[in-house]
Amino acid sequence: MNKAIRLLISLAALGAAALSGRAQPAVKLLVVDMAKVLENHYKTAEINAKFQAEGQKVEEQLAELSKQIQATGDQAKELIEQSKNTVLKEEVRKQAEADAQKKIQEYQQLQNEAQDYRAKNQQSFQQRAQNHRELLFEEISNVARDIARARGATLVLDKNGPSLMRIPVVVYADASYDITDDVIKEINKNRPPAPAPAPAATVTPKPATPAAPAATEPPKP
Repeated sequence: MNKAIRLLISLAALGAAALSGRAQPAVKLLVVDMAKVLENHYKTAEINAKFQAEGQKVEEQLAELSKQIQATGDQAKELIEQSKNTVLKEEVRKQAEADAQKKIQEYQQLQNEAQDYRAKNQQSFQQRAQNHRELLFEEISNVARDIARARGATLVLDKNGPSLMRIPVVVYADASYDITDDVIKEINKNRPPAPAPAPAATVTPKPATPAAPAATEPPKP
């Protein structure tokens, strides 16, 4: 039994020695600034422009609701004043009081509608922006991976990302190891051409208006 154990230990030692003697591939590192690539991605500008246009429509709708809220509030105040006006008949004051209550409810309903509308759109924008960002990061990661493989790299680090200590993961990297510009160039190579600007309208010059004849005094007899 002791001989068998010694034999196993010897074989394990020989295997470990063989593994330690085997040449390991050299580690080649590259770095990329993912935030910079995202910022310079042509799709980022397209998405921002789309969200800006949608946000403008939301603000216009909120402005319209604000006008309705203001008008309803003014009507409610006017009806409240009528309900307290002793010059008016009692039935008129009671009707004004009832109408004022309805306007107050309408005012509150419009306020809630505006708040819900703003909250829902804000949440929608945030979720959609997150989804777009994740898709773009996936696209950027794939491009960075292909470039790294073509250069024989074994590891790519995001030099923009912070560590758990909230400090940069990459403290320093030689410029020759940075593939950020290469990734940006590859990402934007399929950028669609910008639409041609509309031709400027040609203005046909109008004929000069002849000057009015100078007034002359009638000849004296």
